[in-house]
Amino acid sequence: MLSAVVECTTLSGLGSQEIHVAVTGNDSNDGSESAPLRTIQAAAMKAMPGDTVTVHAGIYRERINPPRGGTSDQNRITFQAAPGEKMTITGSEPAKTWTKAVGDVWKLTLPNSYFGTFNPFAERVHGDWFDPLGRVHHTGTVYLNGCWLLEARSLEEAMKPTGGAPTWFATLAEKPDSTVIYAQFPGVNPNEADVEIAVRPTVFTPEKTNINYITVRGFHMKNAASNWAAPTAGQRGLVTAYWCKGWIIENNEISYSRCCGIALGKYSDQWDEKRGSTEGYYLTIDDALKKDGWTKERIGGHIVRNNHIHHCEQTGIVGSLGCAFSRIENNEIHDIHIQGIWGGAEMAGIKFHGAIDVVISGNHIYRCGEVAGIWLDWMAQGTQVTGNLMHDNYSRDIFTEVDHGPFLIANNILLSRTAYLANSQGGAYAHNLVAGNLDIVPDGRRTPYMKAHSTQVVALHDCPIGDVRWLNNLLIARCNLGAYNGANLPVVASGNVYVQGAQPSRFDKEALLKPEFAAAVKLTREGDGWYLELAIDNKWSKVQKRDLVTTGLLGKAVIPDLPFENADGSPIRIDTDYFGNKRNESNPFPGPFEMREGGKVKIKVWPKS
Repeated sequence: MLSAVVECTTLSGLGSQEIHVAVTGNDSNDGSESAPLRTIQAAAMKAMPGDTVTVHAGIYRERINPPRGGTSDQNRITFQAAPGEKMTITGSEPAKTWTKAVGDVWKLTLPNSYFGTFNPFAERVHGDWFDPLGRVHHTGTVYLNGCWLLEARSLEEAMKPTGGAPTWFATLAEKPDSTVIYAQFPGVNPNEADVEIAVRPTVFTPEKTNINYITVRGFHMKNAASNWAAPTAGQRGLVTAYWCKGWIIENNEISYSRCCGIALGKYSDQWDEKRGSTEGYYLTIDDALKKDGWTKERIGGHIVRNNHIHHCEQTGIVGSLGCAFSRIENNEIHDIHIQGIWGGAEMAGIKFHGAIDVVISGNHIYRCGEVAGIWLDWMAQGTQVTGNLMHDNYSRDIFTEVDHGPFLIANNILLSRTAYLANSQGGAYAHNLVAGNLDIVPDGRRTPYMKAHSTQVVALHDCPIGDVRWLNNLLIARCNLGAYNGANLPVVASGNVYVQGAQPSRFDKEALLKPEFAAAVKLTREGDGWYLELAIDNKWSKVQKRDLVTTGLLGKAVIPDLPFENADGSPIRIDTDYFGNKRNESNPFPGPFEMREGGKVKIKVWPKS
């Protein structure tokens, strides 16, 4: 009984401490500032609720597997970079024993014992909804000067002159028991350059579920040999809040994960990689509710903010079910799935299943390949996508897939060639600037809708076109709301301005059509950020009266029969613009900016001032 009492007292967080880690430390030290530990994992083993682990400058080559978390938002375990110090946690190791093969191709031979129980050059990328496009992919990667090389299709391809991006290829040898990596280094001796190989599947991920209330702050984390994160399987990224509650992931740079940067998703079980169908996902949801505690009290409620996430080949942020009730704010996410060497149905800057009461706000998302910048797949209910800047996404900016709402998309700047794909209903679109195509289609699949602000499933429904509200948007060129003309659920459209050839739907109420007006939209990057140039006409406020968008104006989403409201049940009022400036509540200006003057303007849109 005495040991149990001691354990409970320790976990209470009383007498919280700061544990220091430094590359000059030793894991036999006590972790004080004058006697720091050497590894972050050693600090994680010591840390108790209320403690802070402060990591000092240097490179840490390890995987952190915290054995416990905090007990509440006020009594969490915090892992932070020392203020003003630069440090890196990496899943890679230096590679310095290359021998020349032929031309610019070099060869690295390592005993398989070097990799321990995980050899990423033998582990294949695989999972539900993963399409290898007729070839093999491994989770390992070769890095030159901080950037990754492409995996070749074959040894023959890797041995040819590059003719473009350098490649690598790995084989396993039986005698001796070894892994052989061939890589192209045009004009470079890899033994004299910064060359590394990925050896760890993740950088910061608990092995167990329900490790709650952890903060990860201020780190540069990179180079993970992560696998495909299917929504039906255990989802692990370079950083993973693994089926738990209340993490804060903030002010980090997260890059070069083979598949996913941050994962907020599902646990592993015996059904991993065995449920890649609509019916399989029904079972996944049912299991999560019955067996594994998918409730607001136990799962989700994470904050992911102010991170720079880039060069991940599946997603920047992924989450199936475990993302619910979270806030994703002010992140810069780019260069996601741009190699194009595999396909599938899970690639996006942000890809969520079950984004119940999730807020995605103030993010800058660009250069994402298939399938979207933001992809809300199944059960986007109570979701708000607000104040985001999205451009140069190769497929589209936003995709809402088989959702029934209510969900809100407001105050966004959507500049990619295709702005939006939807086979959903129950959406409200207000005060956006939209310069791309709209693809609106029905879907016969039956998907769940929930009780308000809950994970409890009410019923399933198919996905007809309609039950949407387009209010006070500025729509440019290719944007055509005529995609809703065949809707068989209600469509409300008012207060919109159509310029430069944009087209209204037949449901538009007194659409303001200005086909001859040239908005001249241009986004440029300058030394201190991104600037948007466009032309506007302040007469748009005078010739058309607009209503303030509120819960009362939006009504209820038809299928779930629920109002548009905030996660706490309070009413929505879109009374501020993209920058948080107050709107004219008696007659708000169309589009994301509350403008007073007309003419050509140049506005810094990222970072927001």
